Amino acid sequence: MDILLIILGAIAILLGVMGSIIPALPGPPFSWLGILLLDFSSKVDFSLVFLVSTGVLMVAITLLDLYIPTWGTKKFGGTRAGVVGSTVGLLVGLFFSPFGLVSVILGPFFGAFIGELLVAKNDVNKALKSATGSLFGFLIGTGLKLAYGGSMAVYFMRELF
Repeated sequence: MDILLIILGAIAILLGVMGSIIPALPGPPFSWLGILLLDFSSKVDFSLVFLVSTGVLMVAITLLDLYIPTWGTKKFGGTRAGVVGSTVGLLVGLFFSPFGLVSVILGPFFGAFIGELLVAKNDVNKALKSATGSLFGFLIGTGLKLAYGGSMAVYFMRELF
């Protein structure tokens, strides 16, 4: 049973790190699940404080990741149209991605840009500023998820070996 838990935990950790970059995968929850599965094995015994604190951190990062791109768009002067455009751009980049990860990163940028242009009526500077905020927010969220996923992968490997 331990081998199955370790294999499932390793898969969850891998999905967690991948989910830090691919928005369709919930990276932090997968990473935490990997740690939890490893804890259920008889090979490793994480403390309850560690499991609870990393779980709380996982929830916080997941919630922040949902909010930060919107915050970035608004902070840089974006309107609701820019926020909606950013979300649509992310979905288009994710599901109709001809250039892989590049489309996922640039989709929100171009979506916010187009959304703002529709509202701002050819104010390219305002649209560009809003799109930059969207990209900035996306990159901050991705960085947080990567830091968490990478940390959980290190804990997993350190405890396993």
